[in-house]
Amino acid sequence: MIGFIVADLRRLWLGCAVVVLLVALATALGVAVTLQERSLRLGSARAADKFDLVIGASGSETQLILSSIFLQPAPLPLVDGELLSKLAADPRVAWAAPVGFGDSFAGYPIVGTTTTLVTSTTPGFGEGRMFAAEGEAVLGASVILPVGAVVKPMHGTAETGGPTHTDIAYKVVGKLKPTGTPWDRAILVPIQAVWHVHGLGAEHEHEDASTEPAAAVASTTHDEDHHHGGIDPDAPLVEDFGADTPGLPAILVKPKSIADAYRLRQAYRGNGTVAVFPGEVLTGLYATLGDAKMVLSAVAAGSQALVAAALALVTVIHVGQRRRQIGALRAFGAPRGAVFLIVWLELLLLVALGIGLGFVCGLLAAQFGAHLFTAKSGVILPVGFTRDDVRLALFLLGFAAVLSAVPALLAYRQSPAQALRS
Repeated sequence: MIGFIVADLRRLWLGCAVVVLLVALATALGVAVTLQERSLRLGSARAADKFDLVIGASGSETQLILSSIFLQPAPLPLVDGELLSKLAADPRVAWAAPVGFGDSFAGYPIVGTTTTLVTSTTPGFGEGRMFAAEGEAVLGASVILPVGAVVKPMHGTAETGGPTHTDIAYKVVGKLKPTGTPWDRAILVPIQAVWHVHGLGAEHEHEDASTEPAAAVASTTHDEDHHHGGIDPDAPLVEDFGADTPGLPAILVKPKSIADAYRLRQAYRGNGTVAVFPGEVLTGLYATLGDAKMVLSAVAAGSQALVAAALALVTVIHVGQRRRQIGALRAFGAPRGAVFLIVWLELLLLVALGIGLGFVCGLLAAQFGAHLFTAKSGVILPVGFTRDDVRLALFLLGFAAVLSAVPALLAYRQSPAQALRS
């Protein structure tokens, strides 16, 4: 029987290939959507895992998280810099680190921060050391620059095309180990250097967060005639911040306990500030992803239903055209059960092959999308199958078995005499 099925499929190879391709494409669409949505959830959650609490000025909580943790360029309102020293002295806080951004180099964001944040949220150095002076920089693992390279910051991003600070440069002194987060694509420099580049710092009069020089620390676009400051490459780091600290886009906070995290969140919600847990914001984003997944899954299910209906129609027509062959089999003594099994196995084999190929194509498509996303954002997306995918495959195979029984039943009910006379 197996030999007969193989010979029959080989004789009708072109039609069989079309059936397999249709099933594979319909299956791959649904699988790719499921895998991609799941990997986005896992990857973003892991990227934000090291950051417990983010405090910034009142505004969009989503944009605050996207800019401060996922390093997506956007102008943020600034929180009073005095808050940093207040948090550092708070007994509920293990550490508090500022972030300042707005400049880039070769498409990589330049982020001003402190040694505390770098040592507390990364696995250490792959080569080199921590920055120890104002003119030094540390690279994320995915930055394609060697230790010893010179980095000249540019206003905004490569897309915005801002001017370059021609008289200012950082020397790369270290490169971090991979973290699987957007910080792998960041160039980290001392926060005081970012202030001085934009004409801010302890030696400057403290300005309100709404004024243009302060806003330049967070903004991704600047006027070319904007006043620039300068840095002293050999100036030692000063991380004891006081009341004259310039405005900050965000402050990343590590509470000492879960209870302290909730107390701090409550204390800094209002009066011009907002404190958020990254997980809260991600939950809202996941809800949006879930809605998009529902739409795409509905499209995939619709395409699969259309393919199933087309296959049922094609196979019924195909069985009608094979009436003489089926009648001959019955005339030579083949029982009804054998005829049913031959027709059923042929179609089931084709659909099962299409489902298997669809799962492989869906996995490859999701991995390709994840690779592009990682190259752009730095977030590593873990793409892979789970038990839910195994259950989906078994469900599709069960549905295919039922669908294949329709033409097999038609063949089963044909009498050999009627088939040979047709």
